[in-house]
Amino acid sequence: MRPEALYRLQLILLAAVIGYLLWLLEPVLTPFALAALLAYIADPLADRLQRHMSRTLAVTLVFAVFSLALLALLALLVPLLEYQFARAVAALPAALVWFRDSAAPWLQQHLHLAPKTFDPQHVISLLQQHWQQAGGFAATLLGPVTRSGLVLLEWATDLVLVPVVFFYLLRDWDTLVARVHELLPRTLEPTLTRLARESEAVLGAFFKGQLLVMLGLGIYYALGLSLVAQLSLGPLIGLLAGLVSFVPYLGFITGLIVALIAGAVQYGDWLHIVLVLVVFGVGQPLEGYVLVPRMVGNKIGLHPVAVMFAVLAGAQLFGFFGVLMALPAAAVAVVLLRYAHEHYLASALYTRQEAAPHAGGKPVPDANAPAAGKPGTDPHETD
Repeated sequence: MRPEALYRLQLILLAAVIGYLLWLLEPVLTPFALAALLAYIADPLADRLQRHMSRTLAVTLVFAVFSLALLALLALLVPLLEYQFARAVAALPAALVWFRDSAAPWLQQHLHLAPKTFDPQHVISLLQQHWQQAGGFAATLLGPVTRSGLVLLEWATDLVLVPVVFFYLLRDWDTLVARVHELLPRTLEPTLTRLARESEAVLGAFFKGQLLVMLGLGIYYALGLSLVAQLSLGPLIGLLAGLVSFVPYLGFITGLIVALIAGAVQYGDWLHIVLVLVVFGVGQPLEGYVLVPRMVGNKIGLHPVAVMFAVLAGAQLFGFFGVLMALPAAAVAVVLLRYAHEHYLASALYTRQEAAPHAGGKPVPDANAPAAGKPGTDPHETD
């Protein structure tokens, strides 16, 4: 086997082993990925402070600022969310009555469903008839939540683990980057360094812009649903829509459906349904033509369909860890595709042209070529 082929085979095997290890370790990688993401975001601030103090002190100050900001955010959000959840629970009986008296008859009429489709006794009998399938589905869905109560312990462990790992990763971030740089194959080091810098530029700009878009949409939907549509659950729905807006159209669709149901339950008239539609009808152009172009622009270069595919594929392959890493991985993939596109345009596969056809062993003259004599002159041209 040629040395080049052996070298490429080694690289492919190394990438496959790393991918397989990530897939195996997926259950424990989420807190480390979240801590690494926070360390990546905070590293520029720590580098600036390090010019005037030691690295450990700079990291301690950054960690304190992040912790205080998180505590302040929780102090603002927790009472609001608690109040909104209490109102949602209080509105649940009215929602059930609305579904029974209004939504169910409308669905039966327009979808031509049997009158007993939404009858509670009919639903219970169906579950009894198919209890094995339902039990299997419930076990699959709720198994991770109900197994020996360990999930609460895992969540608590992650809550403690994330800040600890964040602190140590941030303190040693530059050292870790330098060590990884030293391990790169020397023949690939210039190319990989260039791609890493381009990926970092894409990721940094995208994260900052996307966070601002999520914040802006959350504030807009919360205020719009509260003040314009006058929904009691407007702040909660608005925050939900802004939080999941990192996936294109998911925040819009989720918020719209929940707000329409909340408006129908709370008021039961068409006016507030129209007001909800107005709020989201303004919010979608605001996101697509104002917030995203100004704050994100084309910094990631991914089509919205590609973003949705990346998030769903990450969730399918690696669970919540895959959701966290989907967009960073997609951004790096964009940089790699641009690099491959550049090499393809410069390759012989793209630039190679077929030889000109010959007649009688001599090349066929080009009809558009200049006549013999002075190049670029017309033989019929007169002085």
